[in-house]
Amino acid sequence: MDNGSKCPVDHGSESQHSQGMRSNYQWWPDNINVDILHQHDKKSNPVNEVNYRQEFKKLDYDALKKDLHELMTDSQDWWPADYGHYGPFFIRMTWHAAGTYRTTDGRGGGGTGAQRYAPLNSWPDNGNLDKARRLLWPIKKKYGNKISWADLLILTGNVAIESMGGKVFGFGGGRPDIWAPEKDIFWGKEAEWLTNERYTGERELDQPLGAVQMGLIYVNPQGPDGNPDPLKSAVDIRETFKRMAMNDYETVALTAGGHTFGKAHGAASEDHKGPEPEAAKIEEMGFGWTSDHASGIGSDTITSGIEGAWTANPTQWDNGYFDLLFKYDYELKKSPAGAHQWHPINPSEEDMAPDAEDSSKKVNTIMTTADMAMKMDPEYRKISKHFHENPEEFADAFAKAWYKLLHRDMGPKKRYLGPEVPQEELIWQDPVPNGNSDYNVDVVKDQIKNSGLSLQEMIETAWASASTYRHTDMRGGANGSRIRLAPQKDWEVNKPEQLSRVLSVLDPIAKQNNASLADVIVLAGNVGIEKVTGKSLSFNAGRGDASQEQTDIESFGVLEPISDGFRNYHNKDFSINAENMLLDKAHLLGLTAPEMTVLVGGMRSLGIGFGDAKNFTEDPDSLSNDFFVNLLDMNVKWEPTGKNSYKGSDRSTGEEVRSATRADLVFGSNSQLRALAEVYAQDDSSEKFVDDFLSAWNKVMNSDCF
Repeated sequence: MDNGSKCPVDHGSESQHSQGMRSNYQWWPDNINVDILHQHDKKSNPVNEVNYRQEFKKLDYDALKKDLHELMTDSQDWWPADYGHYGPFFIRMTWHAAGTYRTTDGRGGGGTGAQRYAPLNSWPDNGNLDKARRLLWPIKKKYGNKISWADLLILTGNVAIESMGGKVFGFGGGRPDIWAPEKDIFWGKEAEWLTNERYTGERELDQPLGAVQMGLIYVNPQGPDGNPDPLKSAVDIRETFKRMAMNDYETVALTAGGHTFGKAHGAASEDHKGPEPEAAKIEEMGFGWTSDHASGIGSDTITSGIEGAWTANPTQWDNGYFDLLFKYDYELKKSPAGAHQWHPINPSEEDMAPDAEDSSKKVNTIMTTADMAMKMDPEYRKISKHFHENPEEFADAFAKAWYKLLHRDMGPKKRYLGPEVPQEELIWQDPVPNGNSDYNVDVVKDQIKNSGLSLQEMIETAWASASTYRHTDMRGGANGSRIRLAPQKDWEVNKPEQLSRVLSVLDPIAKQNNASLADVIVLAGNVGIEKVTGKSLSFNAGRGDASQEQTDIESFGVLEPISDGFRNYHNKDFSINAENMLLDKAHLLGLTAPEMTVLVGGMRSLGIGFGDAKNFTEDPDSLSNDFFVNLLDMNVKWEPTGKNSYKGSDRSTGEEVRSATRADLVFGSNSQLRALAEVYAQDDSSEKFVDDFLSAWNKVMNSDCF
């Protein structure tokens, strides 16, 4: 026996036997994944001690930008720069880092540096961007914790545009890195790259997805599912860019501006490409898509399969994209890799592009099917013609759309750091005027106590206002008191009639004391909680009141809850179960599983919500652990009465004693959540329950106070 060939300890860890092992969620796929609430904790973060925002303020910003400018033309033999300039390559890296953002749930985007991790680092649409990040490594190494990967991936695209004569609107830093892949984002149900199982009806894209196929940022450049139809491509473009918060004007500006630079790579069949980074051999050191076609780099590179530049000057900002788009008729061709692309018919030599490695050679320019949509779709064509005739407006439009692309997930402007933050505040940044903090909080609280509002009305209104917050893109929340404005005042979940009555009482109190209504709404909730607990809550004054003019109705419409398990609200039956939607809501609020659990239990004990919210307690005017005690009562047997409704009957008599939804019963059925419910149901947990509820309540009320 070779004693050196075996480890003397029989390791039973998952890491030793993970190959071929099924996870709990593969065994039981219908179970909710509570783990999404516990991502990115201190155990995965090697720089917990670092306050990134403070470190950023120490950054020599000018020196960093100088280094980035120099990098643009410092071509490396291991991955040479097309035309001797990395600018277009870095623009693509930045675009693809930020462009995963989607308005529906605020997930994606460049705010976390997630492009470094699976699945994004291995998406087909991100082919060879692993090299872009490696080119940046010496700069990241030099500046260390003073610049996050998230900020560096975004800033580099700005510098790239500047280095090629383009205009940028500004840059705001302040994005902290994550240190593990994100588990909460649903990218699609497909099991293979570039497949499509996400449409129903007449090409209705599943929510909350923002791309047409698995592994793409937006659309297939060859056309829908590879069909080179520009008009059908326009349909896909319009929907996917809308889900990224862009209108037609911004979409054309971004498409044309982005394709003013650089080239696509499809030098040969994609059969020559090796596996993506996550599947590559260990000796590749995280590189993917290694090509065995000729040199595998430079002009021999294979990325998208499309081959060619869009303009005659691929490293210069100009109007060349529109010049060529409208000057020539185009015919459908195939790239050397076999991809659909469009070539100008009989182009003059002056309109041809230089070879990426040998500027003395001239090659045909190209357009993708997505580019042809800018010419063939009537609305896109109108905007494209306008930009062609007004190049200065085009440059400004691109700069502002690019700025929006990079910062849409950053939250309010006050979070932006650095010397290049523009003074102008744009409506998509959800502006809120500064509020007054110099008023007597105790006087306001006394007036609220004597207002005649019920505990439930005060608490529910405060929750309705604050719980719109999404930590994914820092939108929503109590600040701004937008609950009094369209569209929020009319949302069914907010009980419009009750809301209107409550606000009519609180608004005069706010005006009388020179306080914002936003503050008074939160204070009213605190008054209610303090009354039922006998304990004091801390309060941060100074929220402001936004106007209707500062509130884009369509933009805020995506924040409307179709389900809020905390209030036991579900506006219809969905294919996704109520408990999963509760979990999603908790994640958007940035809550842990214990925080979610204690908040649900507290809201139920106070009779807050829809339906017979009081059936788990005898005393809704007291914050108690009644919900957990009664939910876990073994004398009660549950049975369904509908898809999301259940009745609980006494096991002995058969008498119906209470009713529930899936968002209730999950705290007894799911093993992780039941363990938490049991903690709060214990006889010795009454005080802990109240203290934990107060802490979680404070977190939600103040989540948008940056």
